[in-house]
Amino acid sequence: MSTHFDLRPILSGEYGEHILEGLKVTLQMAVITWVLAMLLALILVSIRLSGNVYGRRFVAVYVAYHRNVPTLVQFLLWYFAIPSLLPDSMQAWLADFGYEFVFAVIALSLCEAAFFSEDLRSGLRAVPDGQMEASRSLGMGYIRSVRYIVMPQAIRNCLPSLVNHSVTLFKNTSLAMAIGLSELTYATREVENYTYRTFEVYLVATVTYLVISLALMGAGALLARRYRIEKAR
Repeated sequence: MSTHFDLRPILSGEYGEHILEGLKVTLQMAVITWVLAMLLALILVSIRLSGNVYGRRFVAVYVAYHRNVPTLVQFLLWYFAIPSLLPDSMQAWLADFGYEFVFAVIALSLCEAAFFSEDLRSGLRAVPDGQMEASRSLGMGYIRSVRYIVMPQAIRNCLPSLVNHSVTLFKNTSLAMAIGLSELTYATREVENYTYRTFEVYLVATVTYLVISLALMGAGALLARRYRIEKAR
């Protein structure tokens, strides 16, 4: 076995294709999870800011659970425990569909929605009440006031934390390897098992995660800069 540093064996041929396929699964999971988590977060923050006492308590419990239970445990719960409660026919359908991906997306979406909802709630609470009152006094309806006046300011306020949690979401996709999903980390480990080039394989994975995470942070910085410019105008 050769010990000199060489990336070619793992970046070409079937090994390179396997890593690329794992990266594709990781990106698909990250995008789908982000969209679902943000949609759920908007629902949660709407309930949290409503006047319903039971709704606020439910969301508070939901957020506390997902913020205090390790994400890996939530993956394992959804993959091993939840399916056992489903009918056999549904379990068979999920197995044919690829339930590792389905349950990984569900677990991570529910978890990250808790963090996103708290970010949005903090952003909305930072907007002065007078903004809504002023927009309503100008004849704007509630929906238009929220869409054009309140929400842009709220997003600007919570953008840094949203970006940070988006990066965390992307990195947490690697936990799906624990339930057998062939994402980037899982594919990396398989290639390492076949090639025995531990340093090279994990270097590729490390650089890939680093580049994408920095790209997300850079995109967040550009958005923050744009909002500052719009505010200045």
